[in-house]
Amino acid sequence: MDYLAHGWSPDEMCRHYPHLTPAETHAAMTYYYDHQAENDAEIQAELTEVRAARAAASPTPFMLRMQAKGIF
Repeated sequence: MDYLAHGWSPDEMCRHYPHLTPAETHAAMTYYYDHQAENDAEIQAELTEVRAARAAASPTPFMLRMQAKGIF
């Protein structure tokens, strides 16, 4: 997801997540590209689900306060 969201390279992922080895990040990228259509479809399904949940959710008290102040 960091590759898709931020364009991070495997080396950049290792810098942000020092517990990962370069081999692990390269393996993850390999898996993504080997199964790109499936992964992209799953990501889209999750985004659709999150958007639907947000639309159905009642605003929190914090959101209501921010809206009343014209901040959000």
